[in-house]
Amino acid sequence: MRDPLEHIIRRPDTWRGLEGPNNVAILSRPANSDWHGVDALPSGFTELDKQLTLGGWPQRGSIEVLSDSCGMGSMGLFLPTMEMLSEQGRWQAFIGAPQMPYAPLLAARGIDTQQILMVHPKSREDRLWATEQALRSSTCSVVFSWLGASEYRYAELRKLQLAAAENDTLAVLFRATDVAQQHTPAGLRLMMSGYRTVDILKQRGGQQTTGIKLTTDHDIPEQPQLWELPVQHRQTAQGRFISPVA
Repeated sequence: MRDPLEHIIRRPDTWRGLEGPNNVAILSRPANSDWHGVDALPSGFTELDKQLTLGGWPQRGSIEVLSDSCGMGSMGLFLPTMEMLSEQGRWQAFIGAPQMPYAPLLAARGIDTQQILMVHPKSREDRLWATEQALRSSTCSVVFSWLGASEYRYAELRKLQLAAAENDTLAVLFRATDVAQQHTPAGLRLMMSGYRTVDILKQRGGQQTTGIKLTTDHDIPEQPQLWELPVQHRQTAQGRFISPVA
């Protein structure tokens, strides 16, 4: 049976890898990481893992991250996980990302940029389809999808939740804070409530927790840090946190 991801890779709006000959990377190495096949992944932040029911990111279902910006300022939350997953040699898919990830920072964190798969959907329906296909594929270690401020039916999100539950692909859906009061099928919903500050709005089998402060232990000197900024400071500092790949 053909891998669902193959349909995405063959699309003209998909970019495979940030480095390498012709910007193309073919991942054929087996996924042999110690964390491949488990139900939870450490987030890389001890203070957050202590508050998560499974002690880390759930891999059998979707994670929603709410932000009042484009969501790229939440990527600092997942850099340690991306570094860990890079050992597996599987794709790390970015679907509908509003900006390109900053390649020098990924490389400095030990993340193989040739594993990055950029998909640029042209419509809301295309975004949902690409996300589902990537989640159903066993060749992705993580799928980041920017759903933005669009309206989504519960059934549509439920479809993504079921796709994420099929295997151990980490599923992260970035959405706007406006949906915080809406029901979600996601097993874990977080909100970036301030600079390096996370609120747990919902988690299956666990409690809500607010104001979790994340440390700077994993920061790389002289590299931008991808963290949500307070609204009043975002415009002046935005360029320091997200940069396009040259």
